[in-house]
Amino acid sequence: MSRVQLALRVADLDGSVAFYSKLFGVEPAKRRPGYANFAVEQPPLKLVLIEGQADEPTVMDHLGVEVFSTAEVTAATDRLRESGLVTLPENDTECCYALQDKVWVHGPGDEPWEVYVVKGDADHLDKAADSVCCAGDAEKADAVSESSRAR
Repeated sequence: MSRVQLALRVADLDGSVAFYSKLFGVEPAKRRPGYANFAVEQPPLKLVLIEGQADEPTVMDHLGVEVFSTAEVTAATDRLRESGLVTLPENDTECCYALQDKVWVHGPGDEPWEVYVVKGDADHLDKAADSVCCAGDAEKADAVSESSRAR
């Protein structure tokens, strides 16, 4: 089983947590400084809220598919690469308060998608230096462009 992930960058984290708790009828599964996530059973959704700038509207940060094993990430990486997509794998990366294995691809509108598994907790929000995770749009585009040139 897997579930779709929607990661939003929000100006008011507390207000957003209150709103989405009411909308989905669940409390956050994880709440840390500048970050919250919801594991919604119906509809199957992993909603991630990342604190953005106070004067900015809510924007999509990235999309994803949460899977439940590294083998599923590896299979997705192989399938995506074989279908001709540029993949950016990241193993044992710490991001969004979690240790993860993942692979990134970009859709036709340059929207970032990750297929990932959470392997454990981490104690910081920020991405590792060589990770696309939680990067701003320019950083993500640079990382994917660099990966495309390397292949």
